[in-house]
Amino acid sequence: MTTMTNASVREFKMPDVGEGLTEAEILKWYVQPGDTVTDGQVVCEVETAKAAVELPIPYDGVVRELHFPEGTTVDVGTSIIAVDVAGGAAPAPQEEAPAPAEEPAEPEEQPAARQPVLVGYGVATSSTRRRPRKTPAPGTAAQPELNGHGAPAVSQERPLAKPPVRKLAKDLGVDLTTVTPTGPDGIITREDVHAAVAPPAPQEAAPAAAAPAAAPAAPVSYDTARETRIPVKGVRKATAAAMVGSAFTAPHVTEFVTVDVTRTMKLVEELKQDKEFTGLRVNPLLLIAKALLVAIRRNPEINASWDEAAQEIVVKHYVNLGIAAATPRGLIVPNIKDAHAKTLPQLAESLGELVSTAREGKTSPSAMQAGTVTITNVGVFGVDTGTPILNPGESAILAVGAIKPQPWVHKGKVKPRQVTTLALSFDHRLVDGELGSKVLADVAAVLEQPKRLITWA
Repeated sequence: MTTMTNASVREFKMPDVGEGLTEAEILKWYVQPGDTVTDGQVVCEVETAKAAVELPIPYDGVVRELHFPEGTTVDVGTSIIAVDVAGGAAPAPQEEAPAPAEEPAEPEEQPAARQPVLVGYGVATSSTRRRPRKTPAPGTAAQPELNGHGAPAVSQERPLAKPPVRKLAKDLGVDLTTVTPTGPDGIITREDVHAAVAPPAPQEAAPAAAAPAAAPAAPVSYDTARETRIPVKGVRKATAAAMVGSAFTAPHVTEFVTVDVTRTMKLVEELKQDKEFTGLRVNPLLLIAKALLVAIRRNPEINASWDEAAQEIVVKHYVNLGIAAATPRGLIVPNIKDAHAKTLPQLAESLGELVSTAREGKTSPSAMQAGTVTITNVGVFGVDTGTPILNPGESAILAVGAIKPQPWVHKGKVKPRQVTTLALSFDHRLVDGELGSKVLADVAAVLEQPKRLITWA
């Protein structure tokens, strides 16, 4: 009976969502053990280093077990949910508990089972790889190898362990391949690591021996009433790595210009009444984006990237316009594909979709790939200007400051005018001062005299 039940269980593994990522955090489960699921039904939402993604299950059945709770970071290729494809009721977990070590390996021995391909995930190369086999139940003969320095276990594949456990093992100098897992689905727990460093003495002495060794892995000696520690993961972790890499790889130069945008603001109000923009969001960012696209058309060399391996400058004949967006999960930069080919209403529609999708946390990883130039609107926070850091792989980023009334000399008289400051950061390896200055001056000229959108286009 057990064999037949196990043969009907399919293990759904954490997929690579198409970006070559190695892990993802489970944000939310939409199903629970005992729920019936159908092919294509979304069962959970995960967050990669780039975006939040919903995962559909590729077969029908009844949920048998969720292997990880919400908030757990799981390696790609690790089973996250078990589904009984026979369609019966979920078996009682109490009856299955005595033999958990045998369950993960058996579903892998069904080569004839259908292997669906999830849209956007590609064929999982690890779908036929066996899960690391469990070592025999710990006994006296095996104890000499459970000290983190013995001979490797039977399987040489990467042991299953959560990131905090891996860090603990690293701090204690424990080789995880020598540790016998006791957690569910063959996962190595903290207790397993502590047991690995404990000498083969009576069990009463093990906790006392393990406690000093565990001290380096528990640096919680701060005042929780005065400090809050937030784990760096997901989008924020990826953003930090990208910004550090960009800042210390590309030599940044930033130039500034203050410009009278009164005519642009008047044009924004006029476009809001135009029937071509009915239902579309028209704001200064729309015209600023169009001004940058015009400047790139006049100075195409700015739309390029540096190929370090080939020692070449790659000039792009298309513009994927990135818009930096602050979200609860951190900064993301989705981009509008082929923005250079869009009319003003089309650009307004794309901007609206990009912003609403980012606010909902539904931006796809593909929407953040292959950007060529970026705009960051720091003015929405009331900031006059900034020195933005380049998005990796791009050569320029335009920062837009707050638009506010200021005294300005207009037609020989000092008058209140709508004024803003623009800042352009560029990669000095491929953009010299003349090119960067021309691009920034062109953007300012268009915003000062919006009719140049027609004459220069």
